[in-house]
Amino acid sequence: MTDAVVLVSGGAAVTPYTDPERAAASGLAAGNTMTALRTHFLDRGIRVFTAPARIGAGEVREDAGWQGFSEVPVVLPAEVTINAVGRVDDAGVALAGFLRWMEAEHELGSVSLVGHSMGGLFSRAAIREMSGDGPRVDRLVTLGTPWDGSVLGDFLDGEISEADARGDPATLQIFAEVRPYADANSQGAAAEVSRRFLRGWNDAQAGVLDGIPVTAIGAGYFAAATEPRQLWPHDGLVSLASGRADEVPSAVLPRVERHSFPDHVHSIFFADAFGLPWERALTWDPAVFAVVDGALEL
Repeated sequence: MTDAVVLVSGGAAVTPYTDPERAAASGLAAGNTMTALRTHFLDRGIRVFTAPARIGAGEVREDAGWQGFSEVPVVLPAEVTINAVGRVDDAGVALAGFLRWMEAEHELGSVSLVGHSMGGLFSRAAIREMSGDGPRVDRLVTLGTPWDGSVLGDFLDGEISEADARGDPATLQIFAEVRPYADANSQGAAAEVSRRFLRGWNDAQAGVLDGIPVTAIGAGYFAAATEPRQLWPHDGLVSLASGRADEVPSAVLPRVERHSFPDHVHSIFFADAFGLPWERALTWDPAVFAVVDGALEL
């Protein structure tokens, strides 16, 4: 059995370092992405940690934004903290450094990684970066990870357009907010979540996941149309097909189980924005957690 589960949040997420005993004392203990999943594992007696992440380089001390946190008891150095709006490979270097620190600090011989959104890409980059120099990665579970592109990346890249929204108000609203958000926040991440970029990046990852069982979980609440499949259905940021890694070649992903949650959205941010209960988010639903438990054989 794996020694610990490590939760890796995604693009633009702010997440404190947490361990089984320590977390942010105010607000959401592990940030607005990983708090519910961390609580689930703790309730089951599973040793669980969250990797620190923030918008931009630096340390994680608080998140003053939506559903944030403060009073972080353990603040790790910037070099082992993910820049959640930076380049995927740079995030992988930071995450690999964090996992090596965990190996030494907590005497972990092996870990299982659960990555949300770009956290799945960060995890894959870290596995390649460690290449045997760090704890063994037993399993990888991804929740809404853009294995093959994202709404944001593909819209900015011109591979999908307003016409592909087929008049759906929610999708048009998402499109309208994509470019201003990327212009204001991205430090490389937005350009690296397009289908065009990731298909080349995936090819370079061939062999990295050999021997590691992967479970790819996708969502598709927004389903006003069926074409293009690159977009429909989607969870607000990632298509169901991309989240399930449906078109990722076996040379890149040799051992994979795929699961679908068609009535779910990407995160509690999207649930809140569209008037849904938080439990309709991939990171907040016990039904999703049950699939994660099965994938990790817990």
